[in-house]
Amino acid sequence: MRRLLCPLAAALLLTLGACNKDSSLSDPVGPSAAATAPGPAQSLVYPQAQRVEHVDTYHGISVADPYRWLENIDSEETQQWVRAQNELTFGVLDDIEARDALRKRLTTLWDYERWGVPRRRGDVYFVSRNDGLQNQSVLYTMKSPTDTPKVLLDPNTLSKDGTVALSGTWPSRDGKYLAYGVSEAGSDWQTWRVRDVATGKDTGDSLGSIKFAYAAWTPDGKGFYYARYPEAKQGDELEQLNYDQKLYYHHLGQPQDKDLLVYERPDHKEWGFDGSVSHDGSFLVITVRLGTDPKKSVIVSDLRPDTEKKHAKRKPAFVELLPDFKAAYSFIGNEGDTLLFRTNDDAPRGRIIAIDVKKPAREHWQERVAQQDATLRGAGIVGGRLVLSYLDKAVSKVSIHALSGKHERDVVLPGLGTASGVVGEEEHNEGFFSFTSLATPGSVYGIDVSSGALTPFKSPKMAFDPDDFTVSQVFYPSADGTSIPMFIAHKKGITPTGDNPTYLYGYGGFNIPLTPSFSVPNLVWMEMGGVFAMPNLRGGGEFGEAWHQAGTKLDKQNVFDDFIAAAEYLIAQGWTAPEHLAIGGRSNGGLLVGATMTQRPELFAAALPGVGVMDMLRFNKFTIGWAWESDYGSPQDPKQFEALFAYSPYHNLKEGTDYPATMVYTADHDDRVLPAHSYKFAAALQHAHAGADPVLIRIDVRAGHGAGKPTAKRIEEWADLWGFLVTHLKMDASELPS
Repeated sequence: MRRLLCPLAAALLLTLGACNKDSSLSDPVGPSAAATAPGPAQSLVYPQAQRVEHVDTYHGISVADPYRWLENIDSEETQQWVRAQNELTFGVLDDIEARDALRKRLTTLWDYERWGVPRRRGDVYFVSRNDGLQNQSVLYTMKSPTDTPKVLLDPNTLSKDGTVALSGTWPSRDGKYLAYGVSEAGSDWQTWRVRDVATGKDTGDSLGSIKFAYAAWTPDGKGFYYARYPEAKQGDELEQLNYDQKLYYHHLGQPQDKDLLVYERPDHKEWGFDGSVSHDGSFLVITVRLGTDPKKSVIVSDLRPDTEKKHAKRKPAFVELLPDFKAAYSFIGNEGDTLLFRTNDDAPRGRIIAIDVKKPAREHWQERVAQQDATLRGAGIVGGRLVLSYLDKAVSKVSIHALSGKHERDVVLPGLGTASGVVGEEEHNEGFFSFTSLATPGSVYGIDVSSGALTPFKSPKMAFDPDDFTVSQVFYPSADGTSIPMFIAHKKGITPTGDNPTYLYGYGGFNIPLTPSFSVPNLVWMEMGGVFAMPNLRGGGEFGEAWHQAGTKLDKQNVFDDFIAAAEYLIAQGWTAPEHLAIGGRSNGGLLVGATMTQRPELFAAALPGVGVMDMLRFNKFTIGWAWESDYGSPQDPKQFEALFAYSPYHNLKEGTDYPATMVYTADHDDRVLPAHSYKFAAALQHAHAGADPVLIRIDVRAGHGAGKPTAKRIEEWADLWGFLVTHLKMDASELPS
């Protein structure tokens, strides 16, 4: 029982079911057994993974699952296999001459001061900072943007190896208290505490059984609303712990078991809740999620009848303001009885609407800001104005409007790149945001929303010159003729000669956009002469809900077609050739890589599928995987099963095929995408592979899906990933600066 063994282990989105050991399994891992299907020139000896006679039937179709036993991730048999695979993989990596130079350069470039975006609460500014190589960023307070920062919370003191991370921080409105979450070993599960800002000491409040939640403080600072799951009990199955989230009110100083249960839906245990309190304290607005579906429902309670004394003792009354999950709705703020929302209702690219809670019928809605050609991705109220964040062809735009919706100005950003949403308070004209691009590290700016004037807050100093690199955006046709944008970045002077080592990276899912942002590993790749390419695939959020839906369920193949077309474009334009082309992606992007390399193995020299969803017939049985059915569909639906089975990476490997050199990578504490996805895929790949190039799996220990990973582990991981590609794309790491 992973959840009970690791009480802090485990955040939202890709689910772990009961792991039943197959009765036919016997001694599944041989310490030095030969690979079951070695190619004629293959020299590696892979750890043997027993193939069991396990067959499932879906809609009359029999499907073999020979590595079902690897789903029991804590069994001794699986742990033997993990140890044997890591021994092989790290033995191969240790022989890569360029690995030390890569590690050294990654360390040098990662060693720069990084600041978060400040948040003002009352007279206190809260901001994170990493001095460079700290495993975790430290939270500071300041009295003004020019004040000397004072340490409030240093997570590096919570563990020797840096694997305990801050998973969220939520200051009270007056800045007197900080609610914060910590997670261990990359887990989605969090423990929350409260810190007194003035003294820098914890209050003793401790909350558990939490993930996918945040604290919504009441204006009086006496407590906050939050969502939690049922407390784990001995004998609970893991998947049970990812249902039945409920909304509570925690009054400071009280034990968690005394928290007021505010809202639950025992008739809909799959619903999740995000509570927000309007800035004036008049309304509690609950946004209801159904897995990862962008469609939401909204439930509202008028808090004004409550007195301060009653507040933590009486359940408020609720009204379903926007029921039935018809569209996406995100609460922005209120003007008296009128609530403002960002929505894609009748506007696939987003608009701003106003709803009077006393006249909520659709005919009374007001449109404050109409849908634009760009995609609305964020909205907030700062200084009594609407500040809206857009994506225009995957590049950020920010505009400022009166609350009436009247456009006042566009913010002049520092260039073409990605701006985070402006963070600020309704009563202050001052806000903050960060800006980054593929070759420019993130800088933080202050903004006066009344004038649009920008003031630099913090800009990093790094050991490279951004002017040495160039970024362009191109458009190419996918298989069905759809035009797909792609960013291409590289050192200046590199031209399409047909032999450039190229790394093609993608995601394509869950309405998540890929926008140009800075990455130390990508910079190192480009310093070695590599080309970095990032297409904006369907399924993402770059072009609104229609673009997202075009890459989901029965249309998921569009995403893989878009990615394959990106590779073919890069080859046709002379940027690279199959023997110089590698692909990579993480999570849903790991699925992308797995599906693409099984469909077109001849198109790539190497593949890096990370923490991927590889078994598309059982993804909804593990951890929070049931929540992904909104994007993937359900194997229990006959038509959706047909689509899932057609591309599921685990099920589409073919014996005797020469696959690209591959390093699957995952982590033993990943409780979002169960590592068994990668285990089963790697075992099946090693069985099927007939080529001479290695197909390996790297399994990180005491790490999770990615969030909160210590800097030291990130550096080691990327030295290994790039080292693998340097070898198989025949790159020259000597071009790296010393």
